[in-house]
Amino acid sequence: MSAGHRVTYQLSESIATITLDDGKKNALSLETFAELGAAFDRAAADGAAVVLTGREGAFSAGFDLRELGGGGAQAARLVLAGFDLAARVFAFPAPVVVACTGHAIAMGLFLALTGDYRLGAAGPYKLGANETAIGLVLPAFAMELCRHRLAPTHFHRAVVLAEMFAPEGAVAAGILDRVVAPAELPGAARALAAQATALPRAVFAATKLRARAPAIEALRVAREADAARAS
Repeated sequence: MSAGHRVTYQLSESIATITLDDGKKNALSLETFAELGAAFDRAAADGAAVVLTGREGAFSAGFDLRELGGGGAQAARLVLAGFDLAARVFAFPAPVVVACTGHAIAMGLFLALTGDYRLGAAGPYKLGANETAIGLVLPAFAMELCRHRLAPTHFHRAVVLAEMFAPEGAVAAGILDRVVAPAELPGAARALAAQATALPRAVFAATKLRARAPAIEALRVAREADAARAS
C-alpha cells in the first residue's frame, strides 16, 4: 500500500483500490487532486481496474472551501484541477467502479459520476449538486457531465433546483447504479471490478471511448469555456 496525506493506493489481483480519506468530509484541494492523479498514474502503470472510494459516511463534500473561498487565480486553479481529474477518470481506459461511501456533494458528486459503475452505501446521506442553492451558477463542465450521466427526468431537478437525493433516490436520478448495505460496499465494488477486469481490456477501452466520445468532446469544450471565464 502506498499513501499520500489524503489518498491511499492498494493493488491486489489487478484491482487498485484508491481511497480518499482526509479524516473529515473529504474536501477536495489542489493537493488532493494531485494525489488522486498520482494514484491513477500508478493504476495505469499497473494495468489495473480501479475501485475509487471514500471514508465511512463521506465520499466527498466537494471542493475545499478554504481554497475556493479566496477566489481569484487560486480558486480557478482548484476548479479546473477538479474538472481535469474528473475528465481523466471519465475517459480512463480501464474499468472504474465508484464505491460511494456516504455524502457526495458538488465536486464530490461530479467525481462519483465519472465511474463505469457507481455503487452507493445505504444510509442518511445526501447526493447532489448544491451550486444553485449556495448562489453559484453551475460551471459548464459540471453541467455537461450531469447531462450525460443523470436521468433526463431528474436533470432539471438536480442541476437547476439543486435537489439533494438520498442513496435510493440517487439510483432513480442516475447518480448511482445500485445501493447496498455499508458493510457490503467494499466487497460488492471489488466483485464488479473483477467482473469488468475479465473483459478483453483493449475491447473494453475502445468501446468505452466510442460510447463516451460525444460526452468527452462536450466536456473538453465546456472545460475551455470555464477556463476562459476564469481568466
